[in-house]
Amino acid sequence: MTALRMALSELRRLTAGRLPKLAVIALLLVPVLYGGLYLYANHDPYGRLNRIPTAVVVEDTGTTLATGEKLNVGPQVADELVKSKSFDWHQVDRADAMAGVADGTYEFALVLPKSFSADLASSADFTPRQAQLELLTNDANNYIAHTIANQVVAQVTKAVASEVSETAASQLLAGFNTIHQQVSSAAAGAAKLETGLTSAATGVGKLQTGASQLNTAQKQLSAGATTLATGVGQASQGANSLAAGASTLDSGLGTLKRSTAALPKQTRTLASGADQVADGNEQVAAAGQEVATASSTLVEDLSTLDAGLAQRLKARGFSQSQINEVLAETAKLRAPVVRANTKVQSTSKQLNQLAVGARKVSDGAAALADATPALTRGISSAATGAHQLNTGAGKLKTGLGSLQTGAQQLAAGEKQAVVGQGQLLTGVNSLATGMGQLKAGATQLSTGLANGLKQIPNPSAAQRKAVAQTLGAPVTLQNVSQATADSYGAGLAPFFLSLACWIGAYVLFLLVRPLSPRALAALQSPFRVALGGWLVPALFGAIQATLLFVAVVIGLGIHAVHPWLTVGFLILTSFTFVAILHALSAWFGAIGKFLGLVLMVVQLVSAGGTFPWQTIPQPLYFFHHVLPMSYAIDGVRHLMYGGPGTSLGRDLLALAAWFAIALAASTLAARNQRVWPAKKLQPELAL
Repeated sequence: MTALRMALSELRRLTAGRLPKLAVIALLLVPVLYGGLYLYANHDPYGRLNRIPTAVVVEDTGTTLATGEKLNVGPQVADELVKSKSFDWHQVDRADAMAGVADGTYEFALVLPKSFSADLASSADFTPRQAQLELLTNDANNYIAHTIANQVVAQVTKAVASEVSETAASQLLAGFNTIHQQVSSAAAGAAKLETGLTSAATGVGKLQTGASQLNTAQKQLSAGATTLATGVGQASQGANSLAAGASTLDSGLGTLKRSTAALPKQTRTLASGADQVADGNEQVAAAGQEVATASSTLVEDLSTLDAGLAQRLKARGFSQSQINEVLAETAKLRAPVVRANTKVQSTSKQLNQLAVGARKVSDGAAALADATPALTRGISSAATGAHQLNTGAGKLKTGLGSLQTGAQQLAAGEKQAVVGQGQLLTGVNSLATGMGQLKAGATQLSTGLANGLKQIPNPSAAQRKAVAQTLGAPVTLQNVSQATADSYGAGLAPFFLSLACWIGAYVLFLLVRPLSPRALAALQSPFRVALGGWLVPALFGAIQATLLFVAVVIGLGIHAVHPWLTVGFLILTSFTFVAILHALSAWFGAIGKFLGLVLMVVQLVSAGGTFPWQTIPQPLYFFHHVLPMSYAIDGVRHLMYGGPGTSLGRDLLALAAWFAIALAASTLAARNQRVWPAKKLQPELAL
């Protein structure tokens, strides 16, 4: 009897009547019911979170910023939560929220405390405080809801932090704009200052040149005043001599008038003396005229010097007020010279008159000598003229004395002016030095401000917005997935498909006999007996796997990247699980079925179907690496989600190894069961 005939015989036995057929159909649908219903219930729970009733409590009283602007973040956060519809949010007070969480009306509640906005704005006052969110939960309602609530609060915290960071960054960048504008204005002002100081330095240079020329001119004027004082002194000495001579002449003419006895001889002598006196007077008058001319020239030179000095000062950049001050000082110095010149001119006229009179005396004396009869009148006239001469000479003496004093004062004033002009030149030189240093400092300031201005950011409004958004959320996540599950149910599908295949294989042996008694009694080959006993449940297992995959794909919309390979891999998984449970039933009978249930539980906790397998307790690592469901889940994942299939070969080898071991174990069981002990005829426990 071949293994196929054994399988067909068992299949006919299982489908001999209506009830057995219904039983077979029910067994075939067990994996569909288990895996399909579970995945249906958990297909997309995150998409239905908006059905979960939750509460948000706003106690935030807001705050006032330093700018006077009102800030109240709490109501904004609550409004955003309600609008987001991430949960079924209800805005209530604290008492209702706590009561609702306690009695299960709300799964959890989020509280925005009174100081929420004030804490967010505290960094502006350099007294930073972290804003607190209060989460009210009750694990007695649902622990998963607590976990989800923590994630929601984390997202809210991140969103608020991002908004606050974005706002702070925007204000900071706006401050950079303000600083840039102010520094730009300062740089422009420094540039203007530099230009002004450059012009001022040029003007000071011209002033320095003018002051030097003025100092030279003042020295020349002082030398001229000294020369004038010397000349006036000499003229004063001549005037003294003239006064003495005029006095003598007056006395002599008086004597002459009284002594007319020896008139002929004396008149001749008088004529000769008068002629000498006339010559002397003409010389004195000529000297006086030279002094008057020199004095007049000096006054004109001083006037010309004032006019030239004003032009030179104006050419050197002096203001009109400064020029007027300098001219006023020179006018004070020129006033004594003008007064002395007036006296000198008057004296010169008097000397001229004296010369004319002396010449008349000489002529009269000659006429007297020639005309004695007219002697008396001539002597009388001569006496009068001599008296006038004496008086004029005295006035000339007094005037020249005053002129000498004025000339000496002028010389002393000019010396003081030379000293003052030297001090002025020194001050102007110091001013020029200071102006150069000030210009250098202004240049350094202008250059520093210009260089600093280049280093100060001046972002545009669009740039500020982009930078603020980047600083508010500096890191974005680019999810580069090598394989993607479309939904939460799709993520669980590999686990529950594999688990459903095990459960399907398990329930099959509630009806199917692992080994054919007839074949054992006929001493058939143990391998053929084992293979024949495996074929029928393997066929049922393939049908179960196919129906399960079709129900998941068509009924739940969970798609596989490699659908045909996924079906084939599920059938191979079912073959392996059937072989394992077949071997346990063949060896241990009813106990083997129990062991199959225990083995399912062990694989359920160690396969890593929901969480990564590394999160299971370390003592379960051994079972994860050894038992077949771990490899079945891994293979289904790679075929359903796509991505690299580097571990698929390992999964196939592991399932094939378990299949071979299980079939070998079934063969050994068939060999051992060719001999029937008494316990087998009447077992203690039958399932």
